[in-house]
Amino acid sequence: MSNITKYTVFDLPDYQTEDYDNVSFVDSFTCDTENDLLRLYHTVFQPLIYSIVFLLGLSGNGLLLMVLLQRRAHLRITDIYLLHLALADLLLLFTFPFAVSDVLTGWVFGNFMCKIVGLLYRLNLLCGSLLLAGIGFDRYLAIVHVVSSLKTRRPQTVHLICALLWLFCLAISMPNIVFISVEPRRNDPTWLQCHFNIHAIHAHWLLVSRLLTHLLCFILPLAIMGYCYTAIVFTLYHSQQSLEKQGAIRLAMVVTLVFCLCWLPYNITLFVDTLVSQKVLTLKTCQSRISLSLALIVTESIGFSHCCLNPILYAFVAVHFRKELLRLLAKHFRVCGPSTRCFSNTSVSEVATTTCQYN
Repeated sequence: MSNITKYTVFDLPDYQTEDYDNVSFVDSFTCDTENDLLRLYHTVFQPLIYSIVFLLGLSGNGLLLMVLLQRRAHLRITDIYLLHLALADLLLLFTFPFAVSDVLTGWVFGNFMCKIVGLLYRLNLLCGSLLLAGIGFDRYLAIVHVVSSLKTRRPQTVHLICALLWLFCLAISMPNIVFISVEPRRNDPTWLQCHFNIHAIHAHWLLVSRLLTHLLCFILPLAIMGYCYTAIVFTLYHSQQSLEKQGAIRLAMVVTLVFCLCWLPYNITLFVDTLVSQKVLTLKTCQSRISLSLALIVTESIGFSHCCLNPILYAFVAVHFRKELLRLLAKHFRVCGPSTRCFSNTSVSEVATTTCQYN
């Protein structure tokens, strides 16, 4: 396969854009006319999905972060993980407008911002996935090893774990600063792109980066979550708290299933693309290459929707989070119509029953 793909920053770990003019394959096989669908998905579908995920994720994670900061003096152990997870998701979402701009108008933010945004993207994608594994492991300790984990499940310990996790992910993400740069599109020198340079040692790092992505963003978190939540289900199944048991078991199953549904399709597609790029697999038709590129775009968008689901799955299903959210909304926003006068009680237990008195 010849140099048909530009690896840019906004993928996992690299967003792919095709040179639509004279996209060529081995043995002088070319496809010049079958790229309309790919161009449509690349310039319409993907920016639209990114924008929707950005708005929904910003709202959900922003509210979650506000609730957690509101009660930062009384955070539970899991709340600390949620605080870091919301921050990681928000910083990841921060890169989405840059990705949309890169697709629609080319990169206009300079080489420095290209490297910074690439670093943020990689850092927070890694950190978000590993924090999900941390939440699963913390719940495993709290339910399966209640007594023995009392000494280790302390706020100071969790803050230290999260700090080390951020540093670990930062160390893995730092090469992006070296290997990502702004370059003109091959068939249009006036169109700039922020992407991986795939020459020489850069190509080797791209392969390593993809393998680390599969391992740290999907395989390892899924293995930890699968083991921990399976142990939790077995423990709760033999407990006596039937109502709480049923709810916790359902939540454990949903959390693992949603993570799988969101990220498994993309990891499979990305792995196939890696095999193709390493010439382990050969795509002999133009349509097969276009189909793979479309699959990367669609499955990547499905994966990013997980940013919107995290606040719902991990926070707002809890009663105390919903009450804190209602208190926060009642404090900062008018919850009744313009023709009513509203009274918000300060008690958390009563905030859900805000009293409205009509004039």
